[in-house]
Amino acid sequence: MPDQNFLVDVNLPFHISVWNDTKFQHVKGLNESWKDSEIWLYAKKHDLIIITKDADFSALFLSNGAPPKIIHIRIGNLRMSDFHSFISKFWPEIEVAINDVNLLNVYLDRIEGIK
Repeated sequence: MPDQNFLVDVNLPFHISVWNDTKFQHVKGLNESWKDSEIWLYAKKHDLIIITKDADFSALFLSNGAPPKIIHIRIGNLRMSDFHSFISKFWPEIEVAINDVNLLNVYLDRIEGIK
């Protein structure tokens, strides 16, 4: 698996154990007031994969292509403990799946990729 680094969008929890690693940067730790376009450009410049719940990034991908790659978490609103459990359980699969695609849509019951 190639070295991958990630940018966690501001709309996702900051304290998720699998994302508490040096390969993860958090928008909250950079600049919470960045617009989506600024996050996109930062990720592109630093070769980061964006992790988000924001559909605007999927739209940016569809109109601009990659890079950056996008992991779009589309699981609705869950309690924090349920969200953490879901991400912890499926993160290894998500991390492998993003290798072969540019946009990865993550649902409660499936993962779908778009090249």
